[in-house]
Amino acid sequence: MARRLLLPLRTALVLSVLLAVPSAPGAPALGASGRTTGGTASTTARAAVSGDDPVGVWPLQPQPRVHRRFDPPDGPYGAGHRGVDLAGHAGQQVRTALPGRVAFVGRIAGRGVVTVSHGDTRTTYEPVAGAVAVGQEVAAGAVIGSLELVGSHCFPQACLHWGWLRGETYLDPLRLVGGGPVRLLPLWRDRPAPAGVPGAPGVSWPRLVGLLGAGGSDGAGQARG
Repeated sequence: MARRLLLPLRTALVLSVLLAVPSAPGAPALGASGRTTGGTASTTARAAVSGDDPVGVWPLQPQPRVHRRFDPPDGPYGAGHRGVDLAGHAGQQVRTALPGRVAFVGRIAGRGVVTVSHGDTRTTYEPVAGAVAVGQEVAAGAVIGSLELVGSHCFPQACLHWGWLRGETYLDPLRLVGGGPVRLLPLWRDRPAPAGVPGAPGVSWPRLVGLLGAGGSDGAGQARG
């Protein structure tokens, strides 16, 4: 009886592993509807962390709690979250994540906004009472203003909405501080992926026979581990 109960559990575990394996390089991205997407802004925004990403600093110090992560829309006008929300407190100093030139200081729809240009990209910070002027050169970590409560995405708490763009494409700003998308690491290292099964460099394959077997301490131990 116990063996018959363990088999469905092991099968479910293996299926979850199969679904978690990334697609092969060059495979087209899938939208929420399951259709392939072309070179849209949202497709680019979901790109993996690049080795060419600049190294930045957190705009709030000490390192803040991430209240809400980046969730790019499926289209230019779709719902989503085009940046990250960092928990803070009203009046807290806001710093630029990268060196650059201040491109905008002002209010948009009643919310204080500061934008800093970094060449081919720019970062945005809101709601912020700006303490810099347009055209001013700033170093990474330089104070550019103070966090406001009015316009907070986390109201009645204060939080900083931090964005990063290349052109009109939204990127994940956590990539600048090494906090991009979470990737699952394999728990096994003794078998390569079978031929024809998409995988990623360095990812091994589990002993499926052991996991799906009707019994045995080896398979059960891997499932628990």
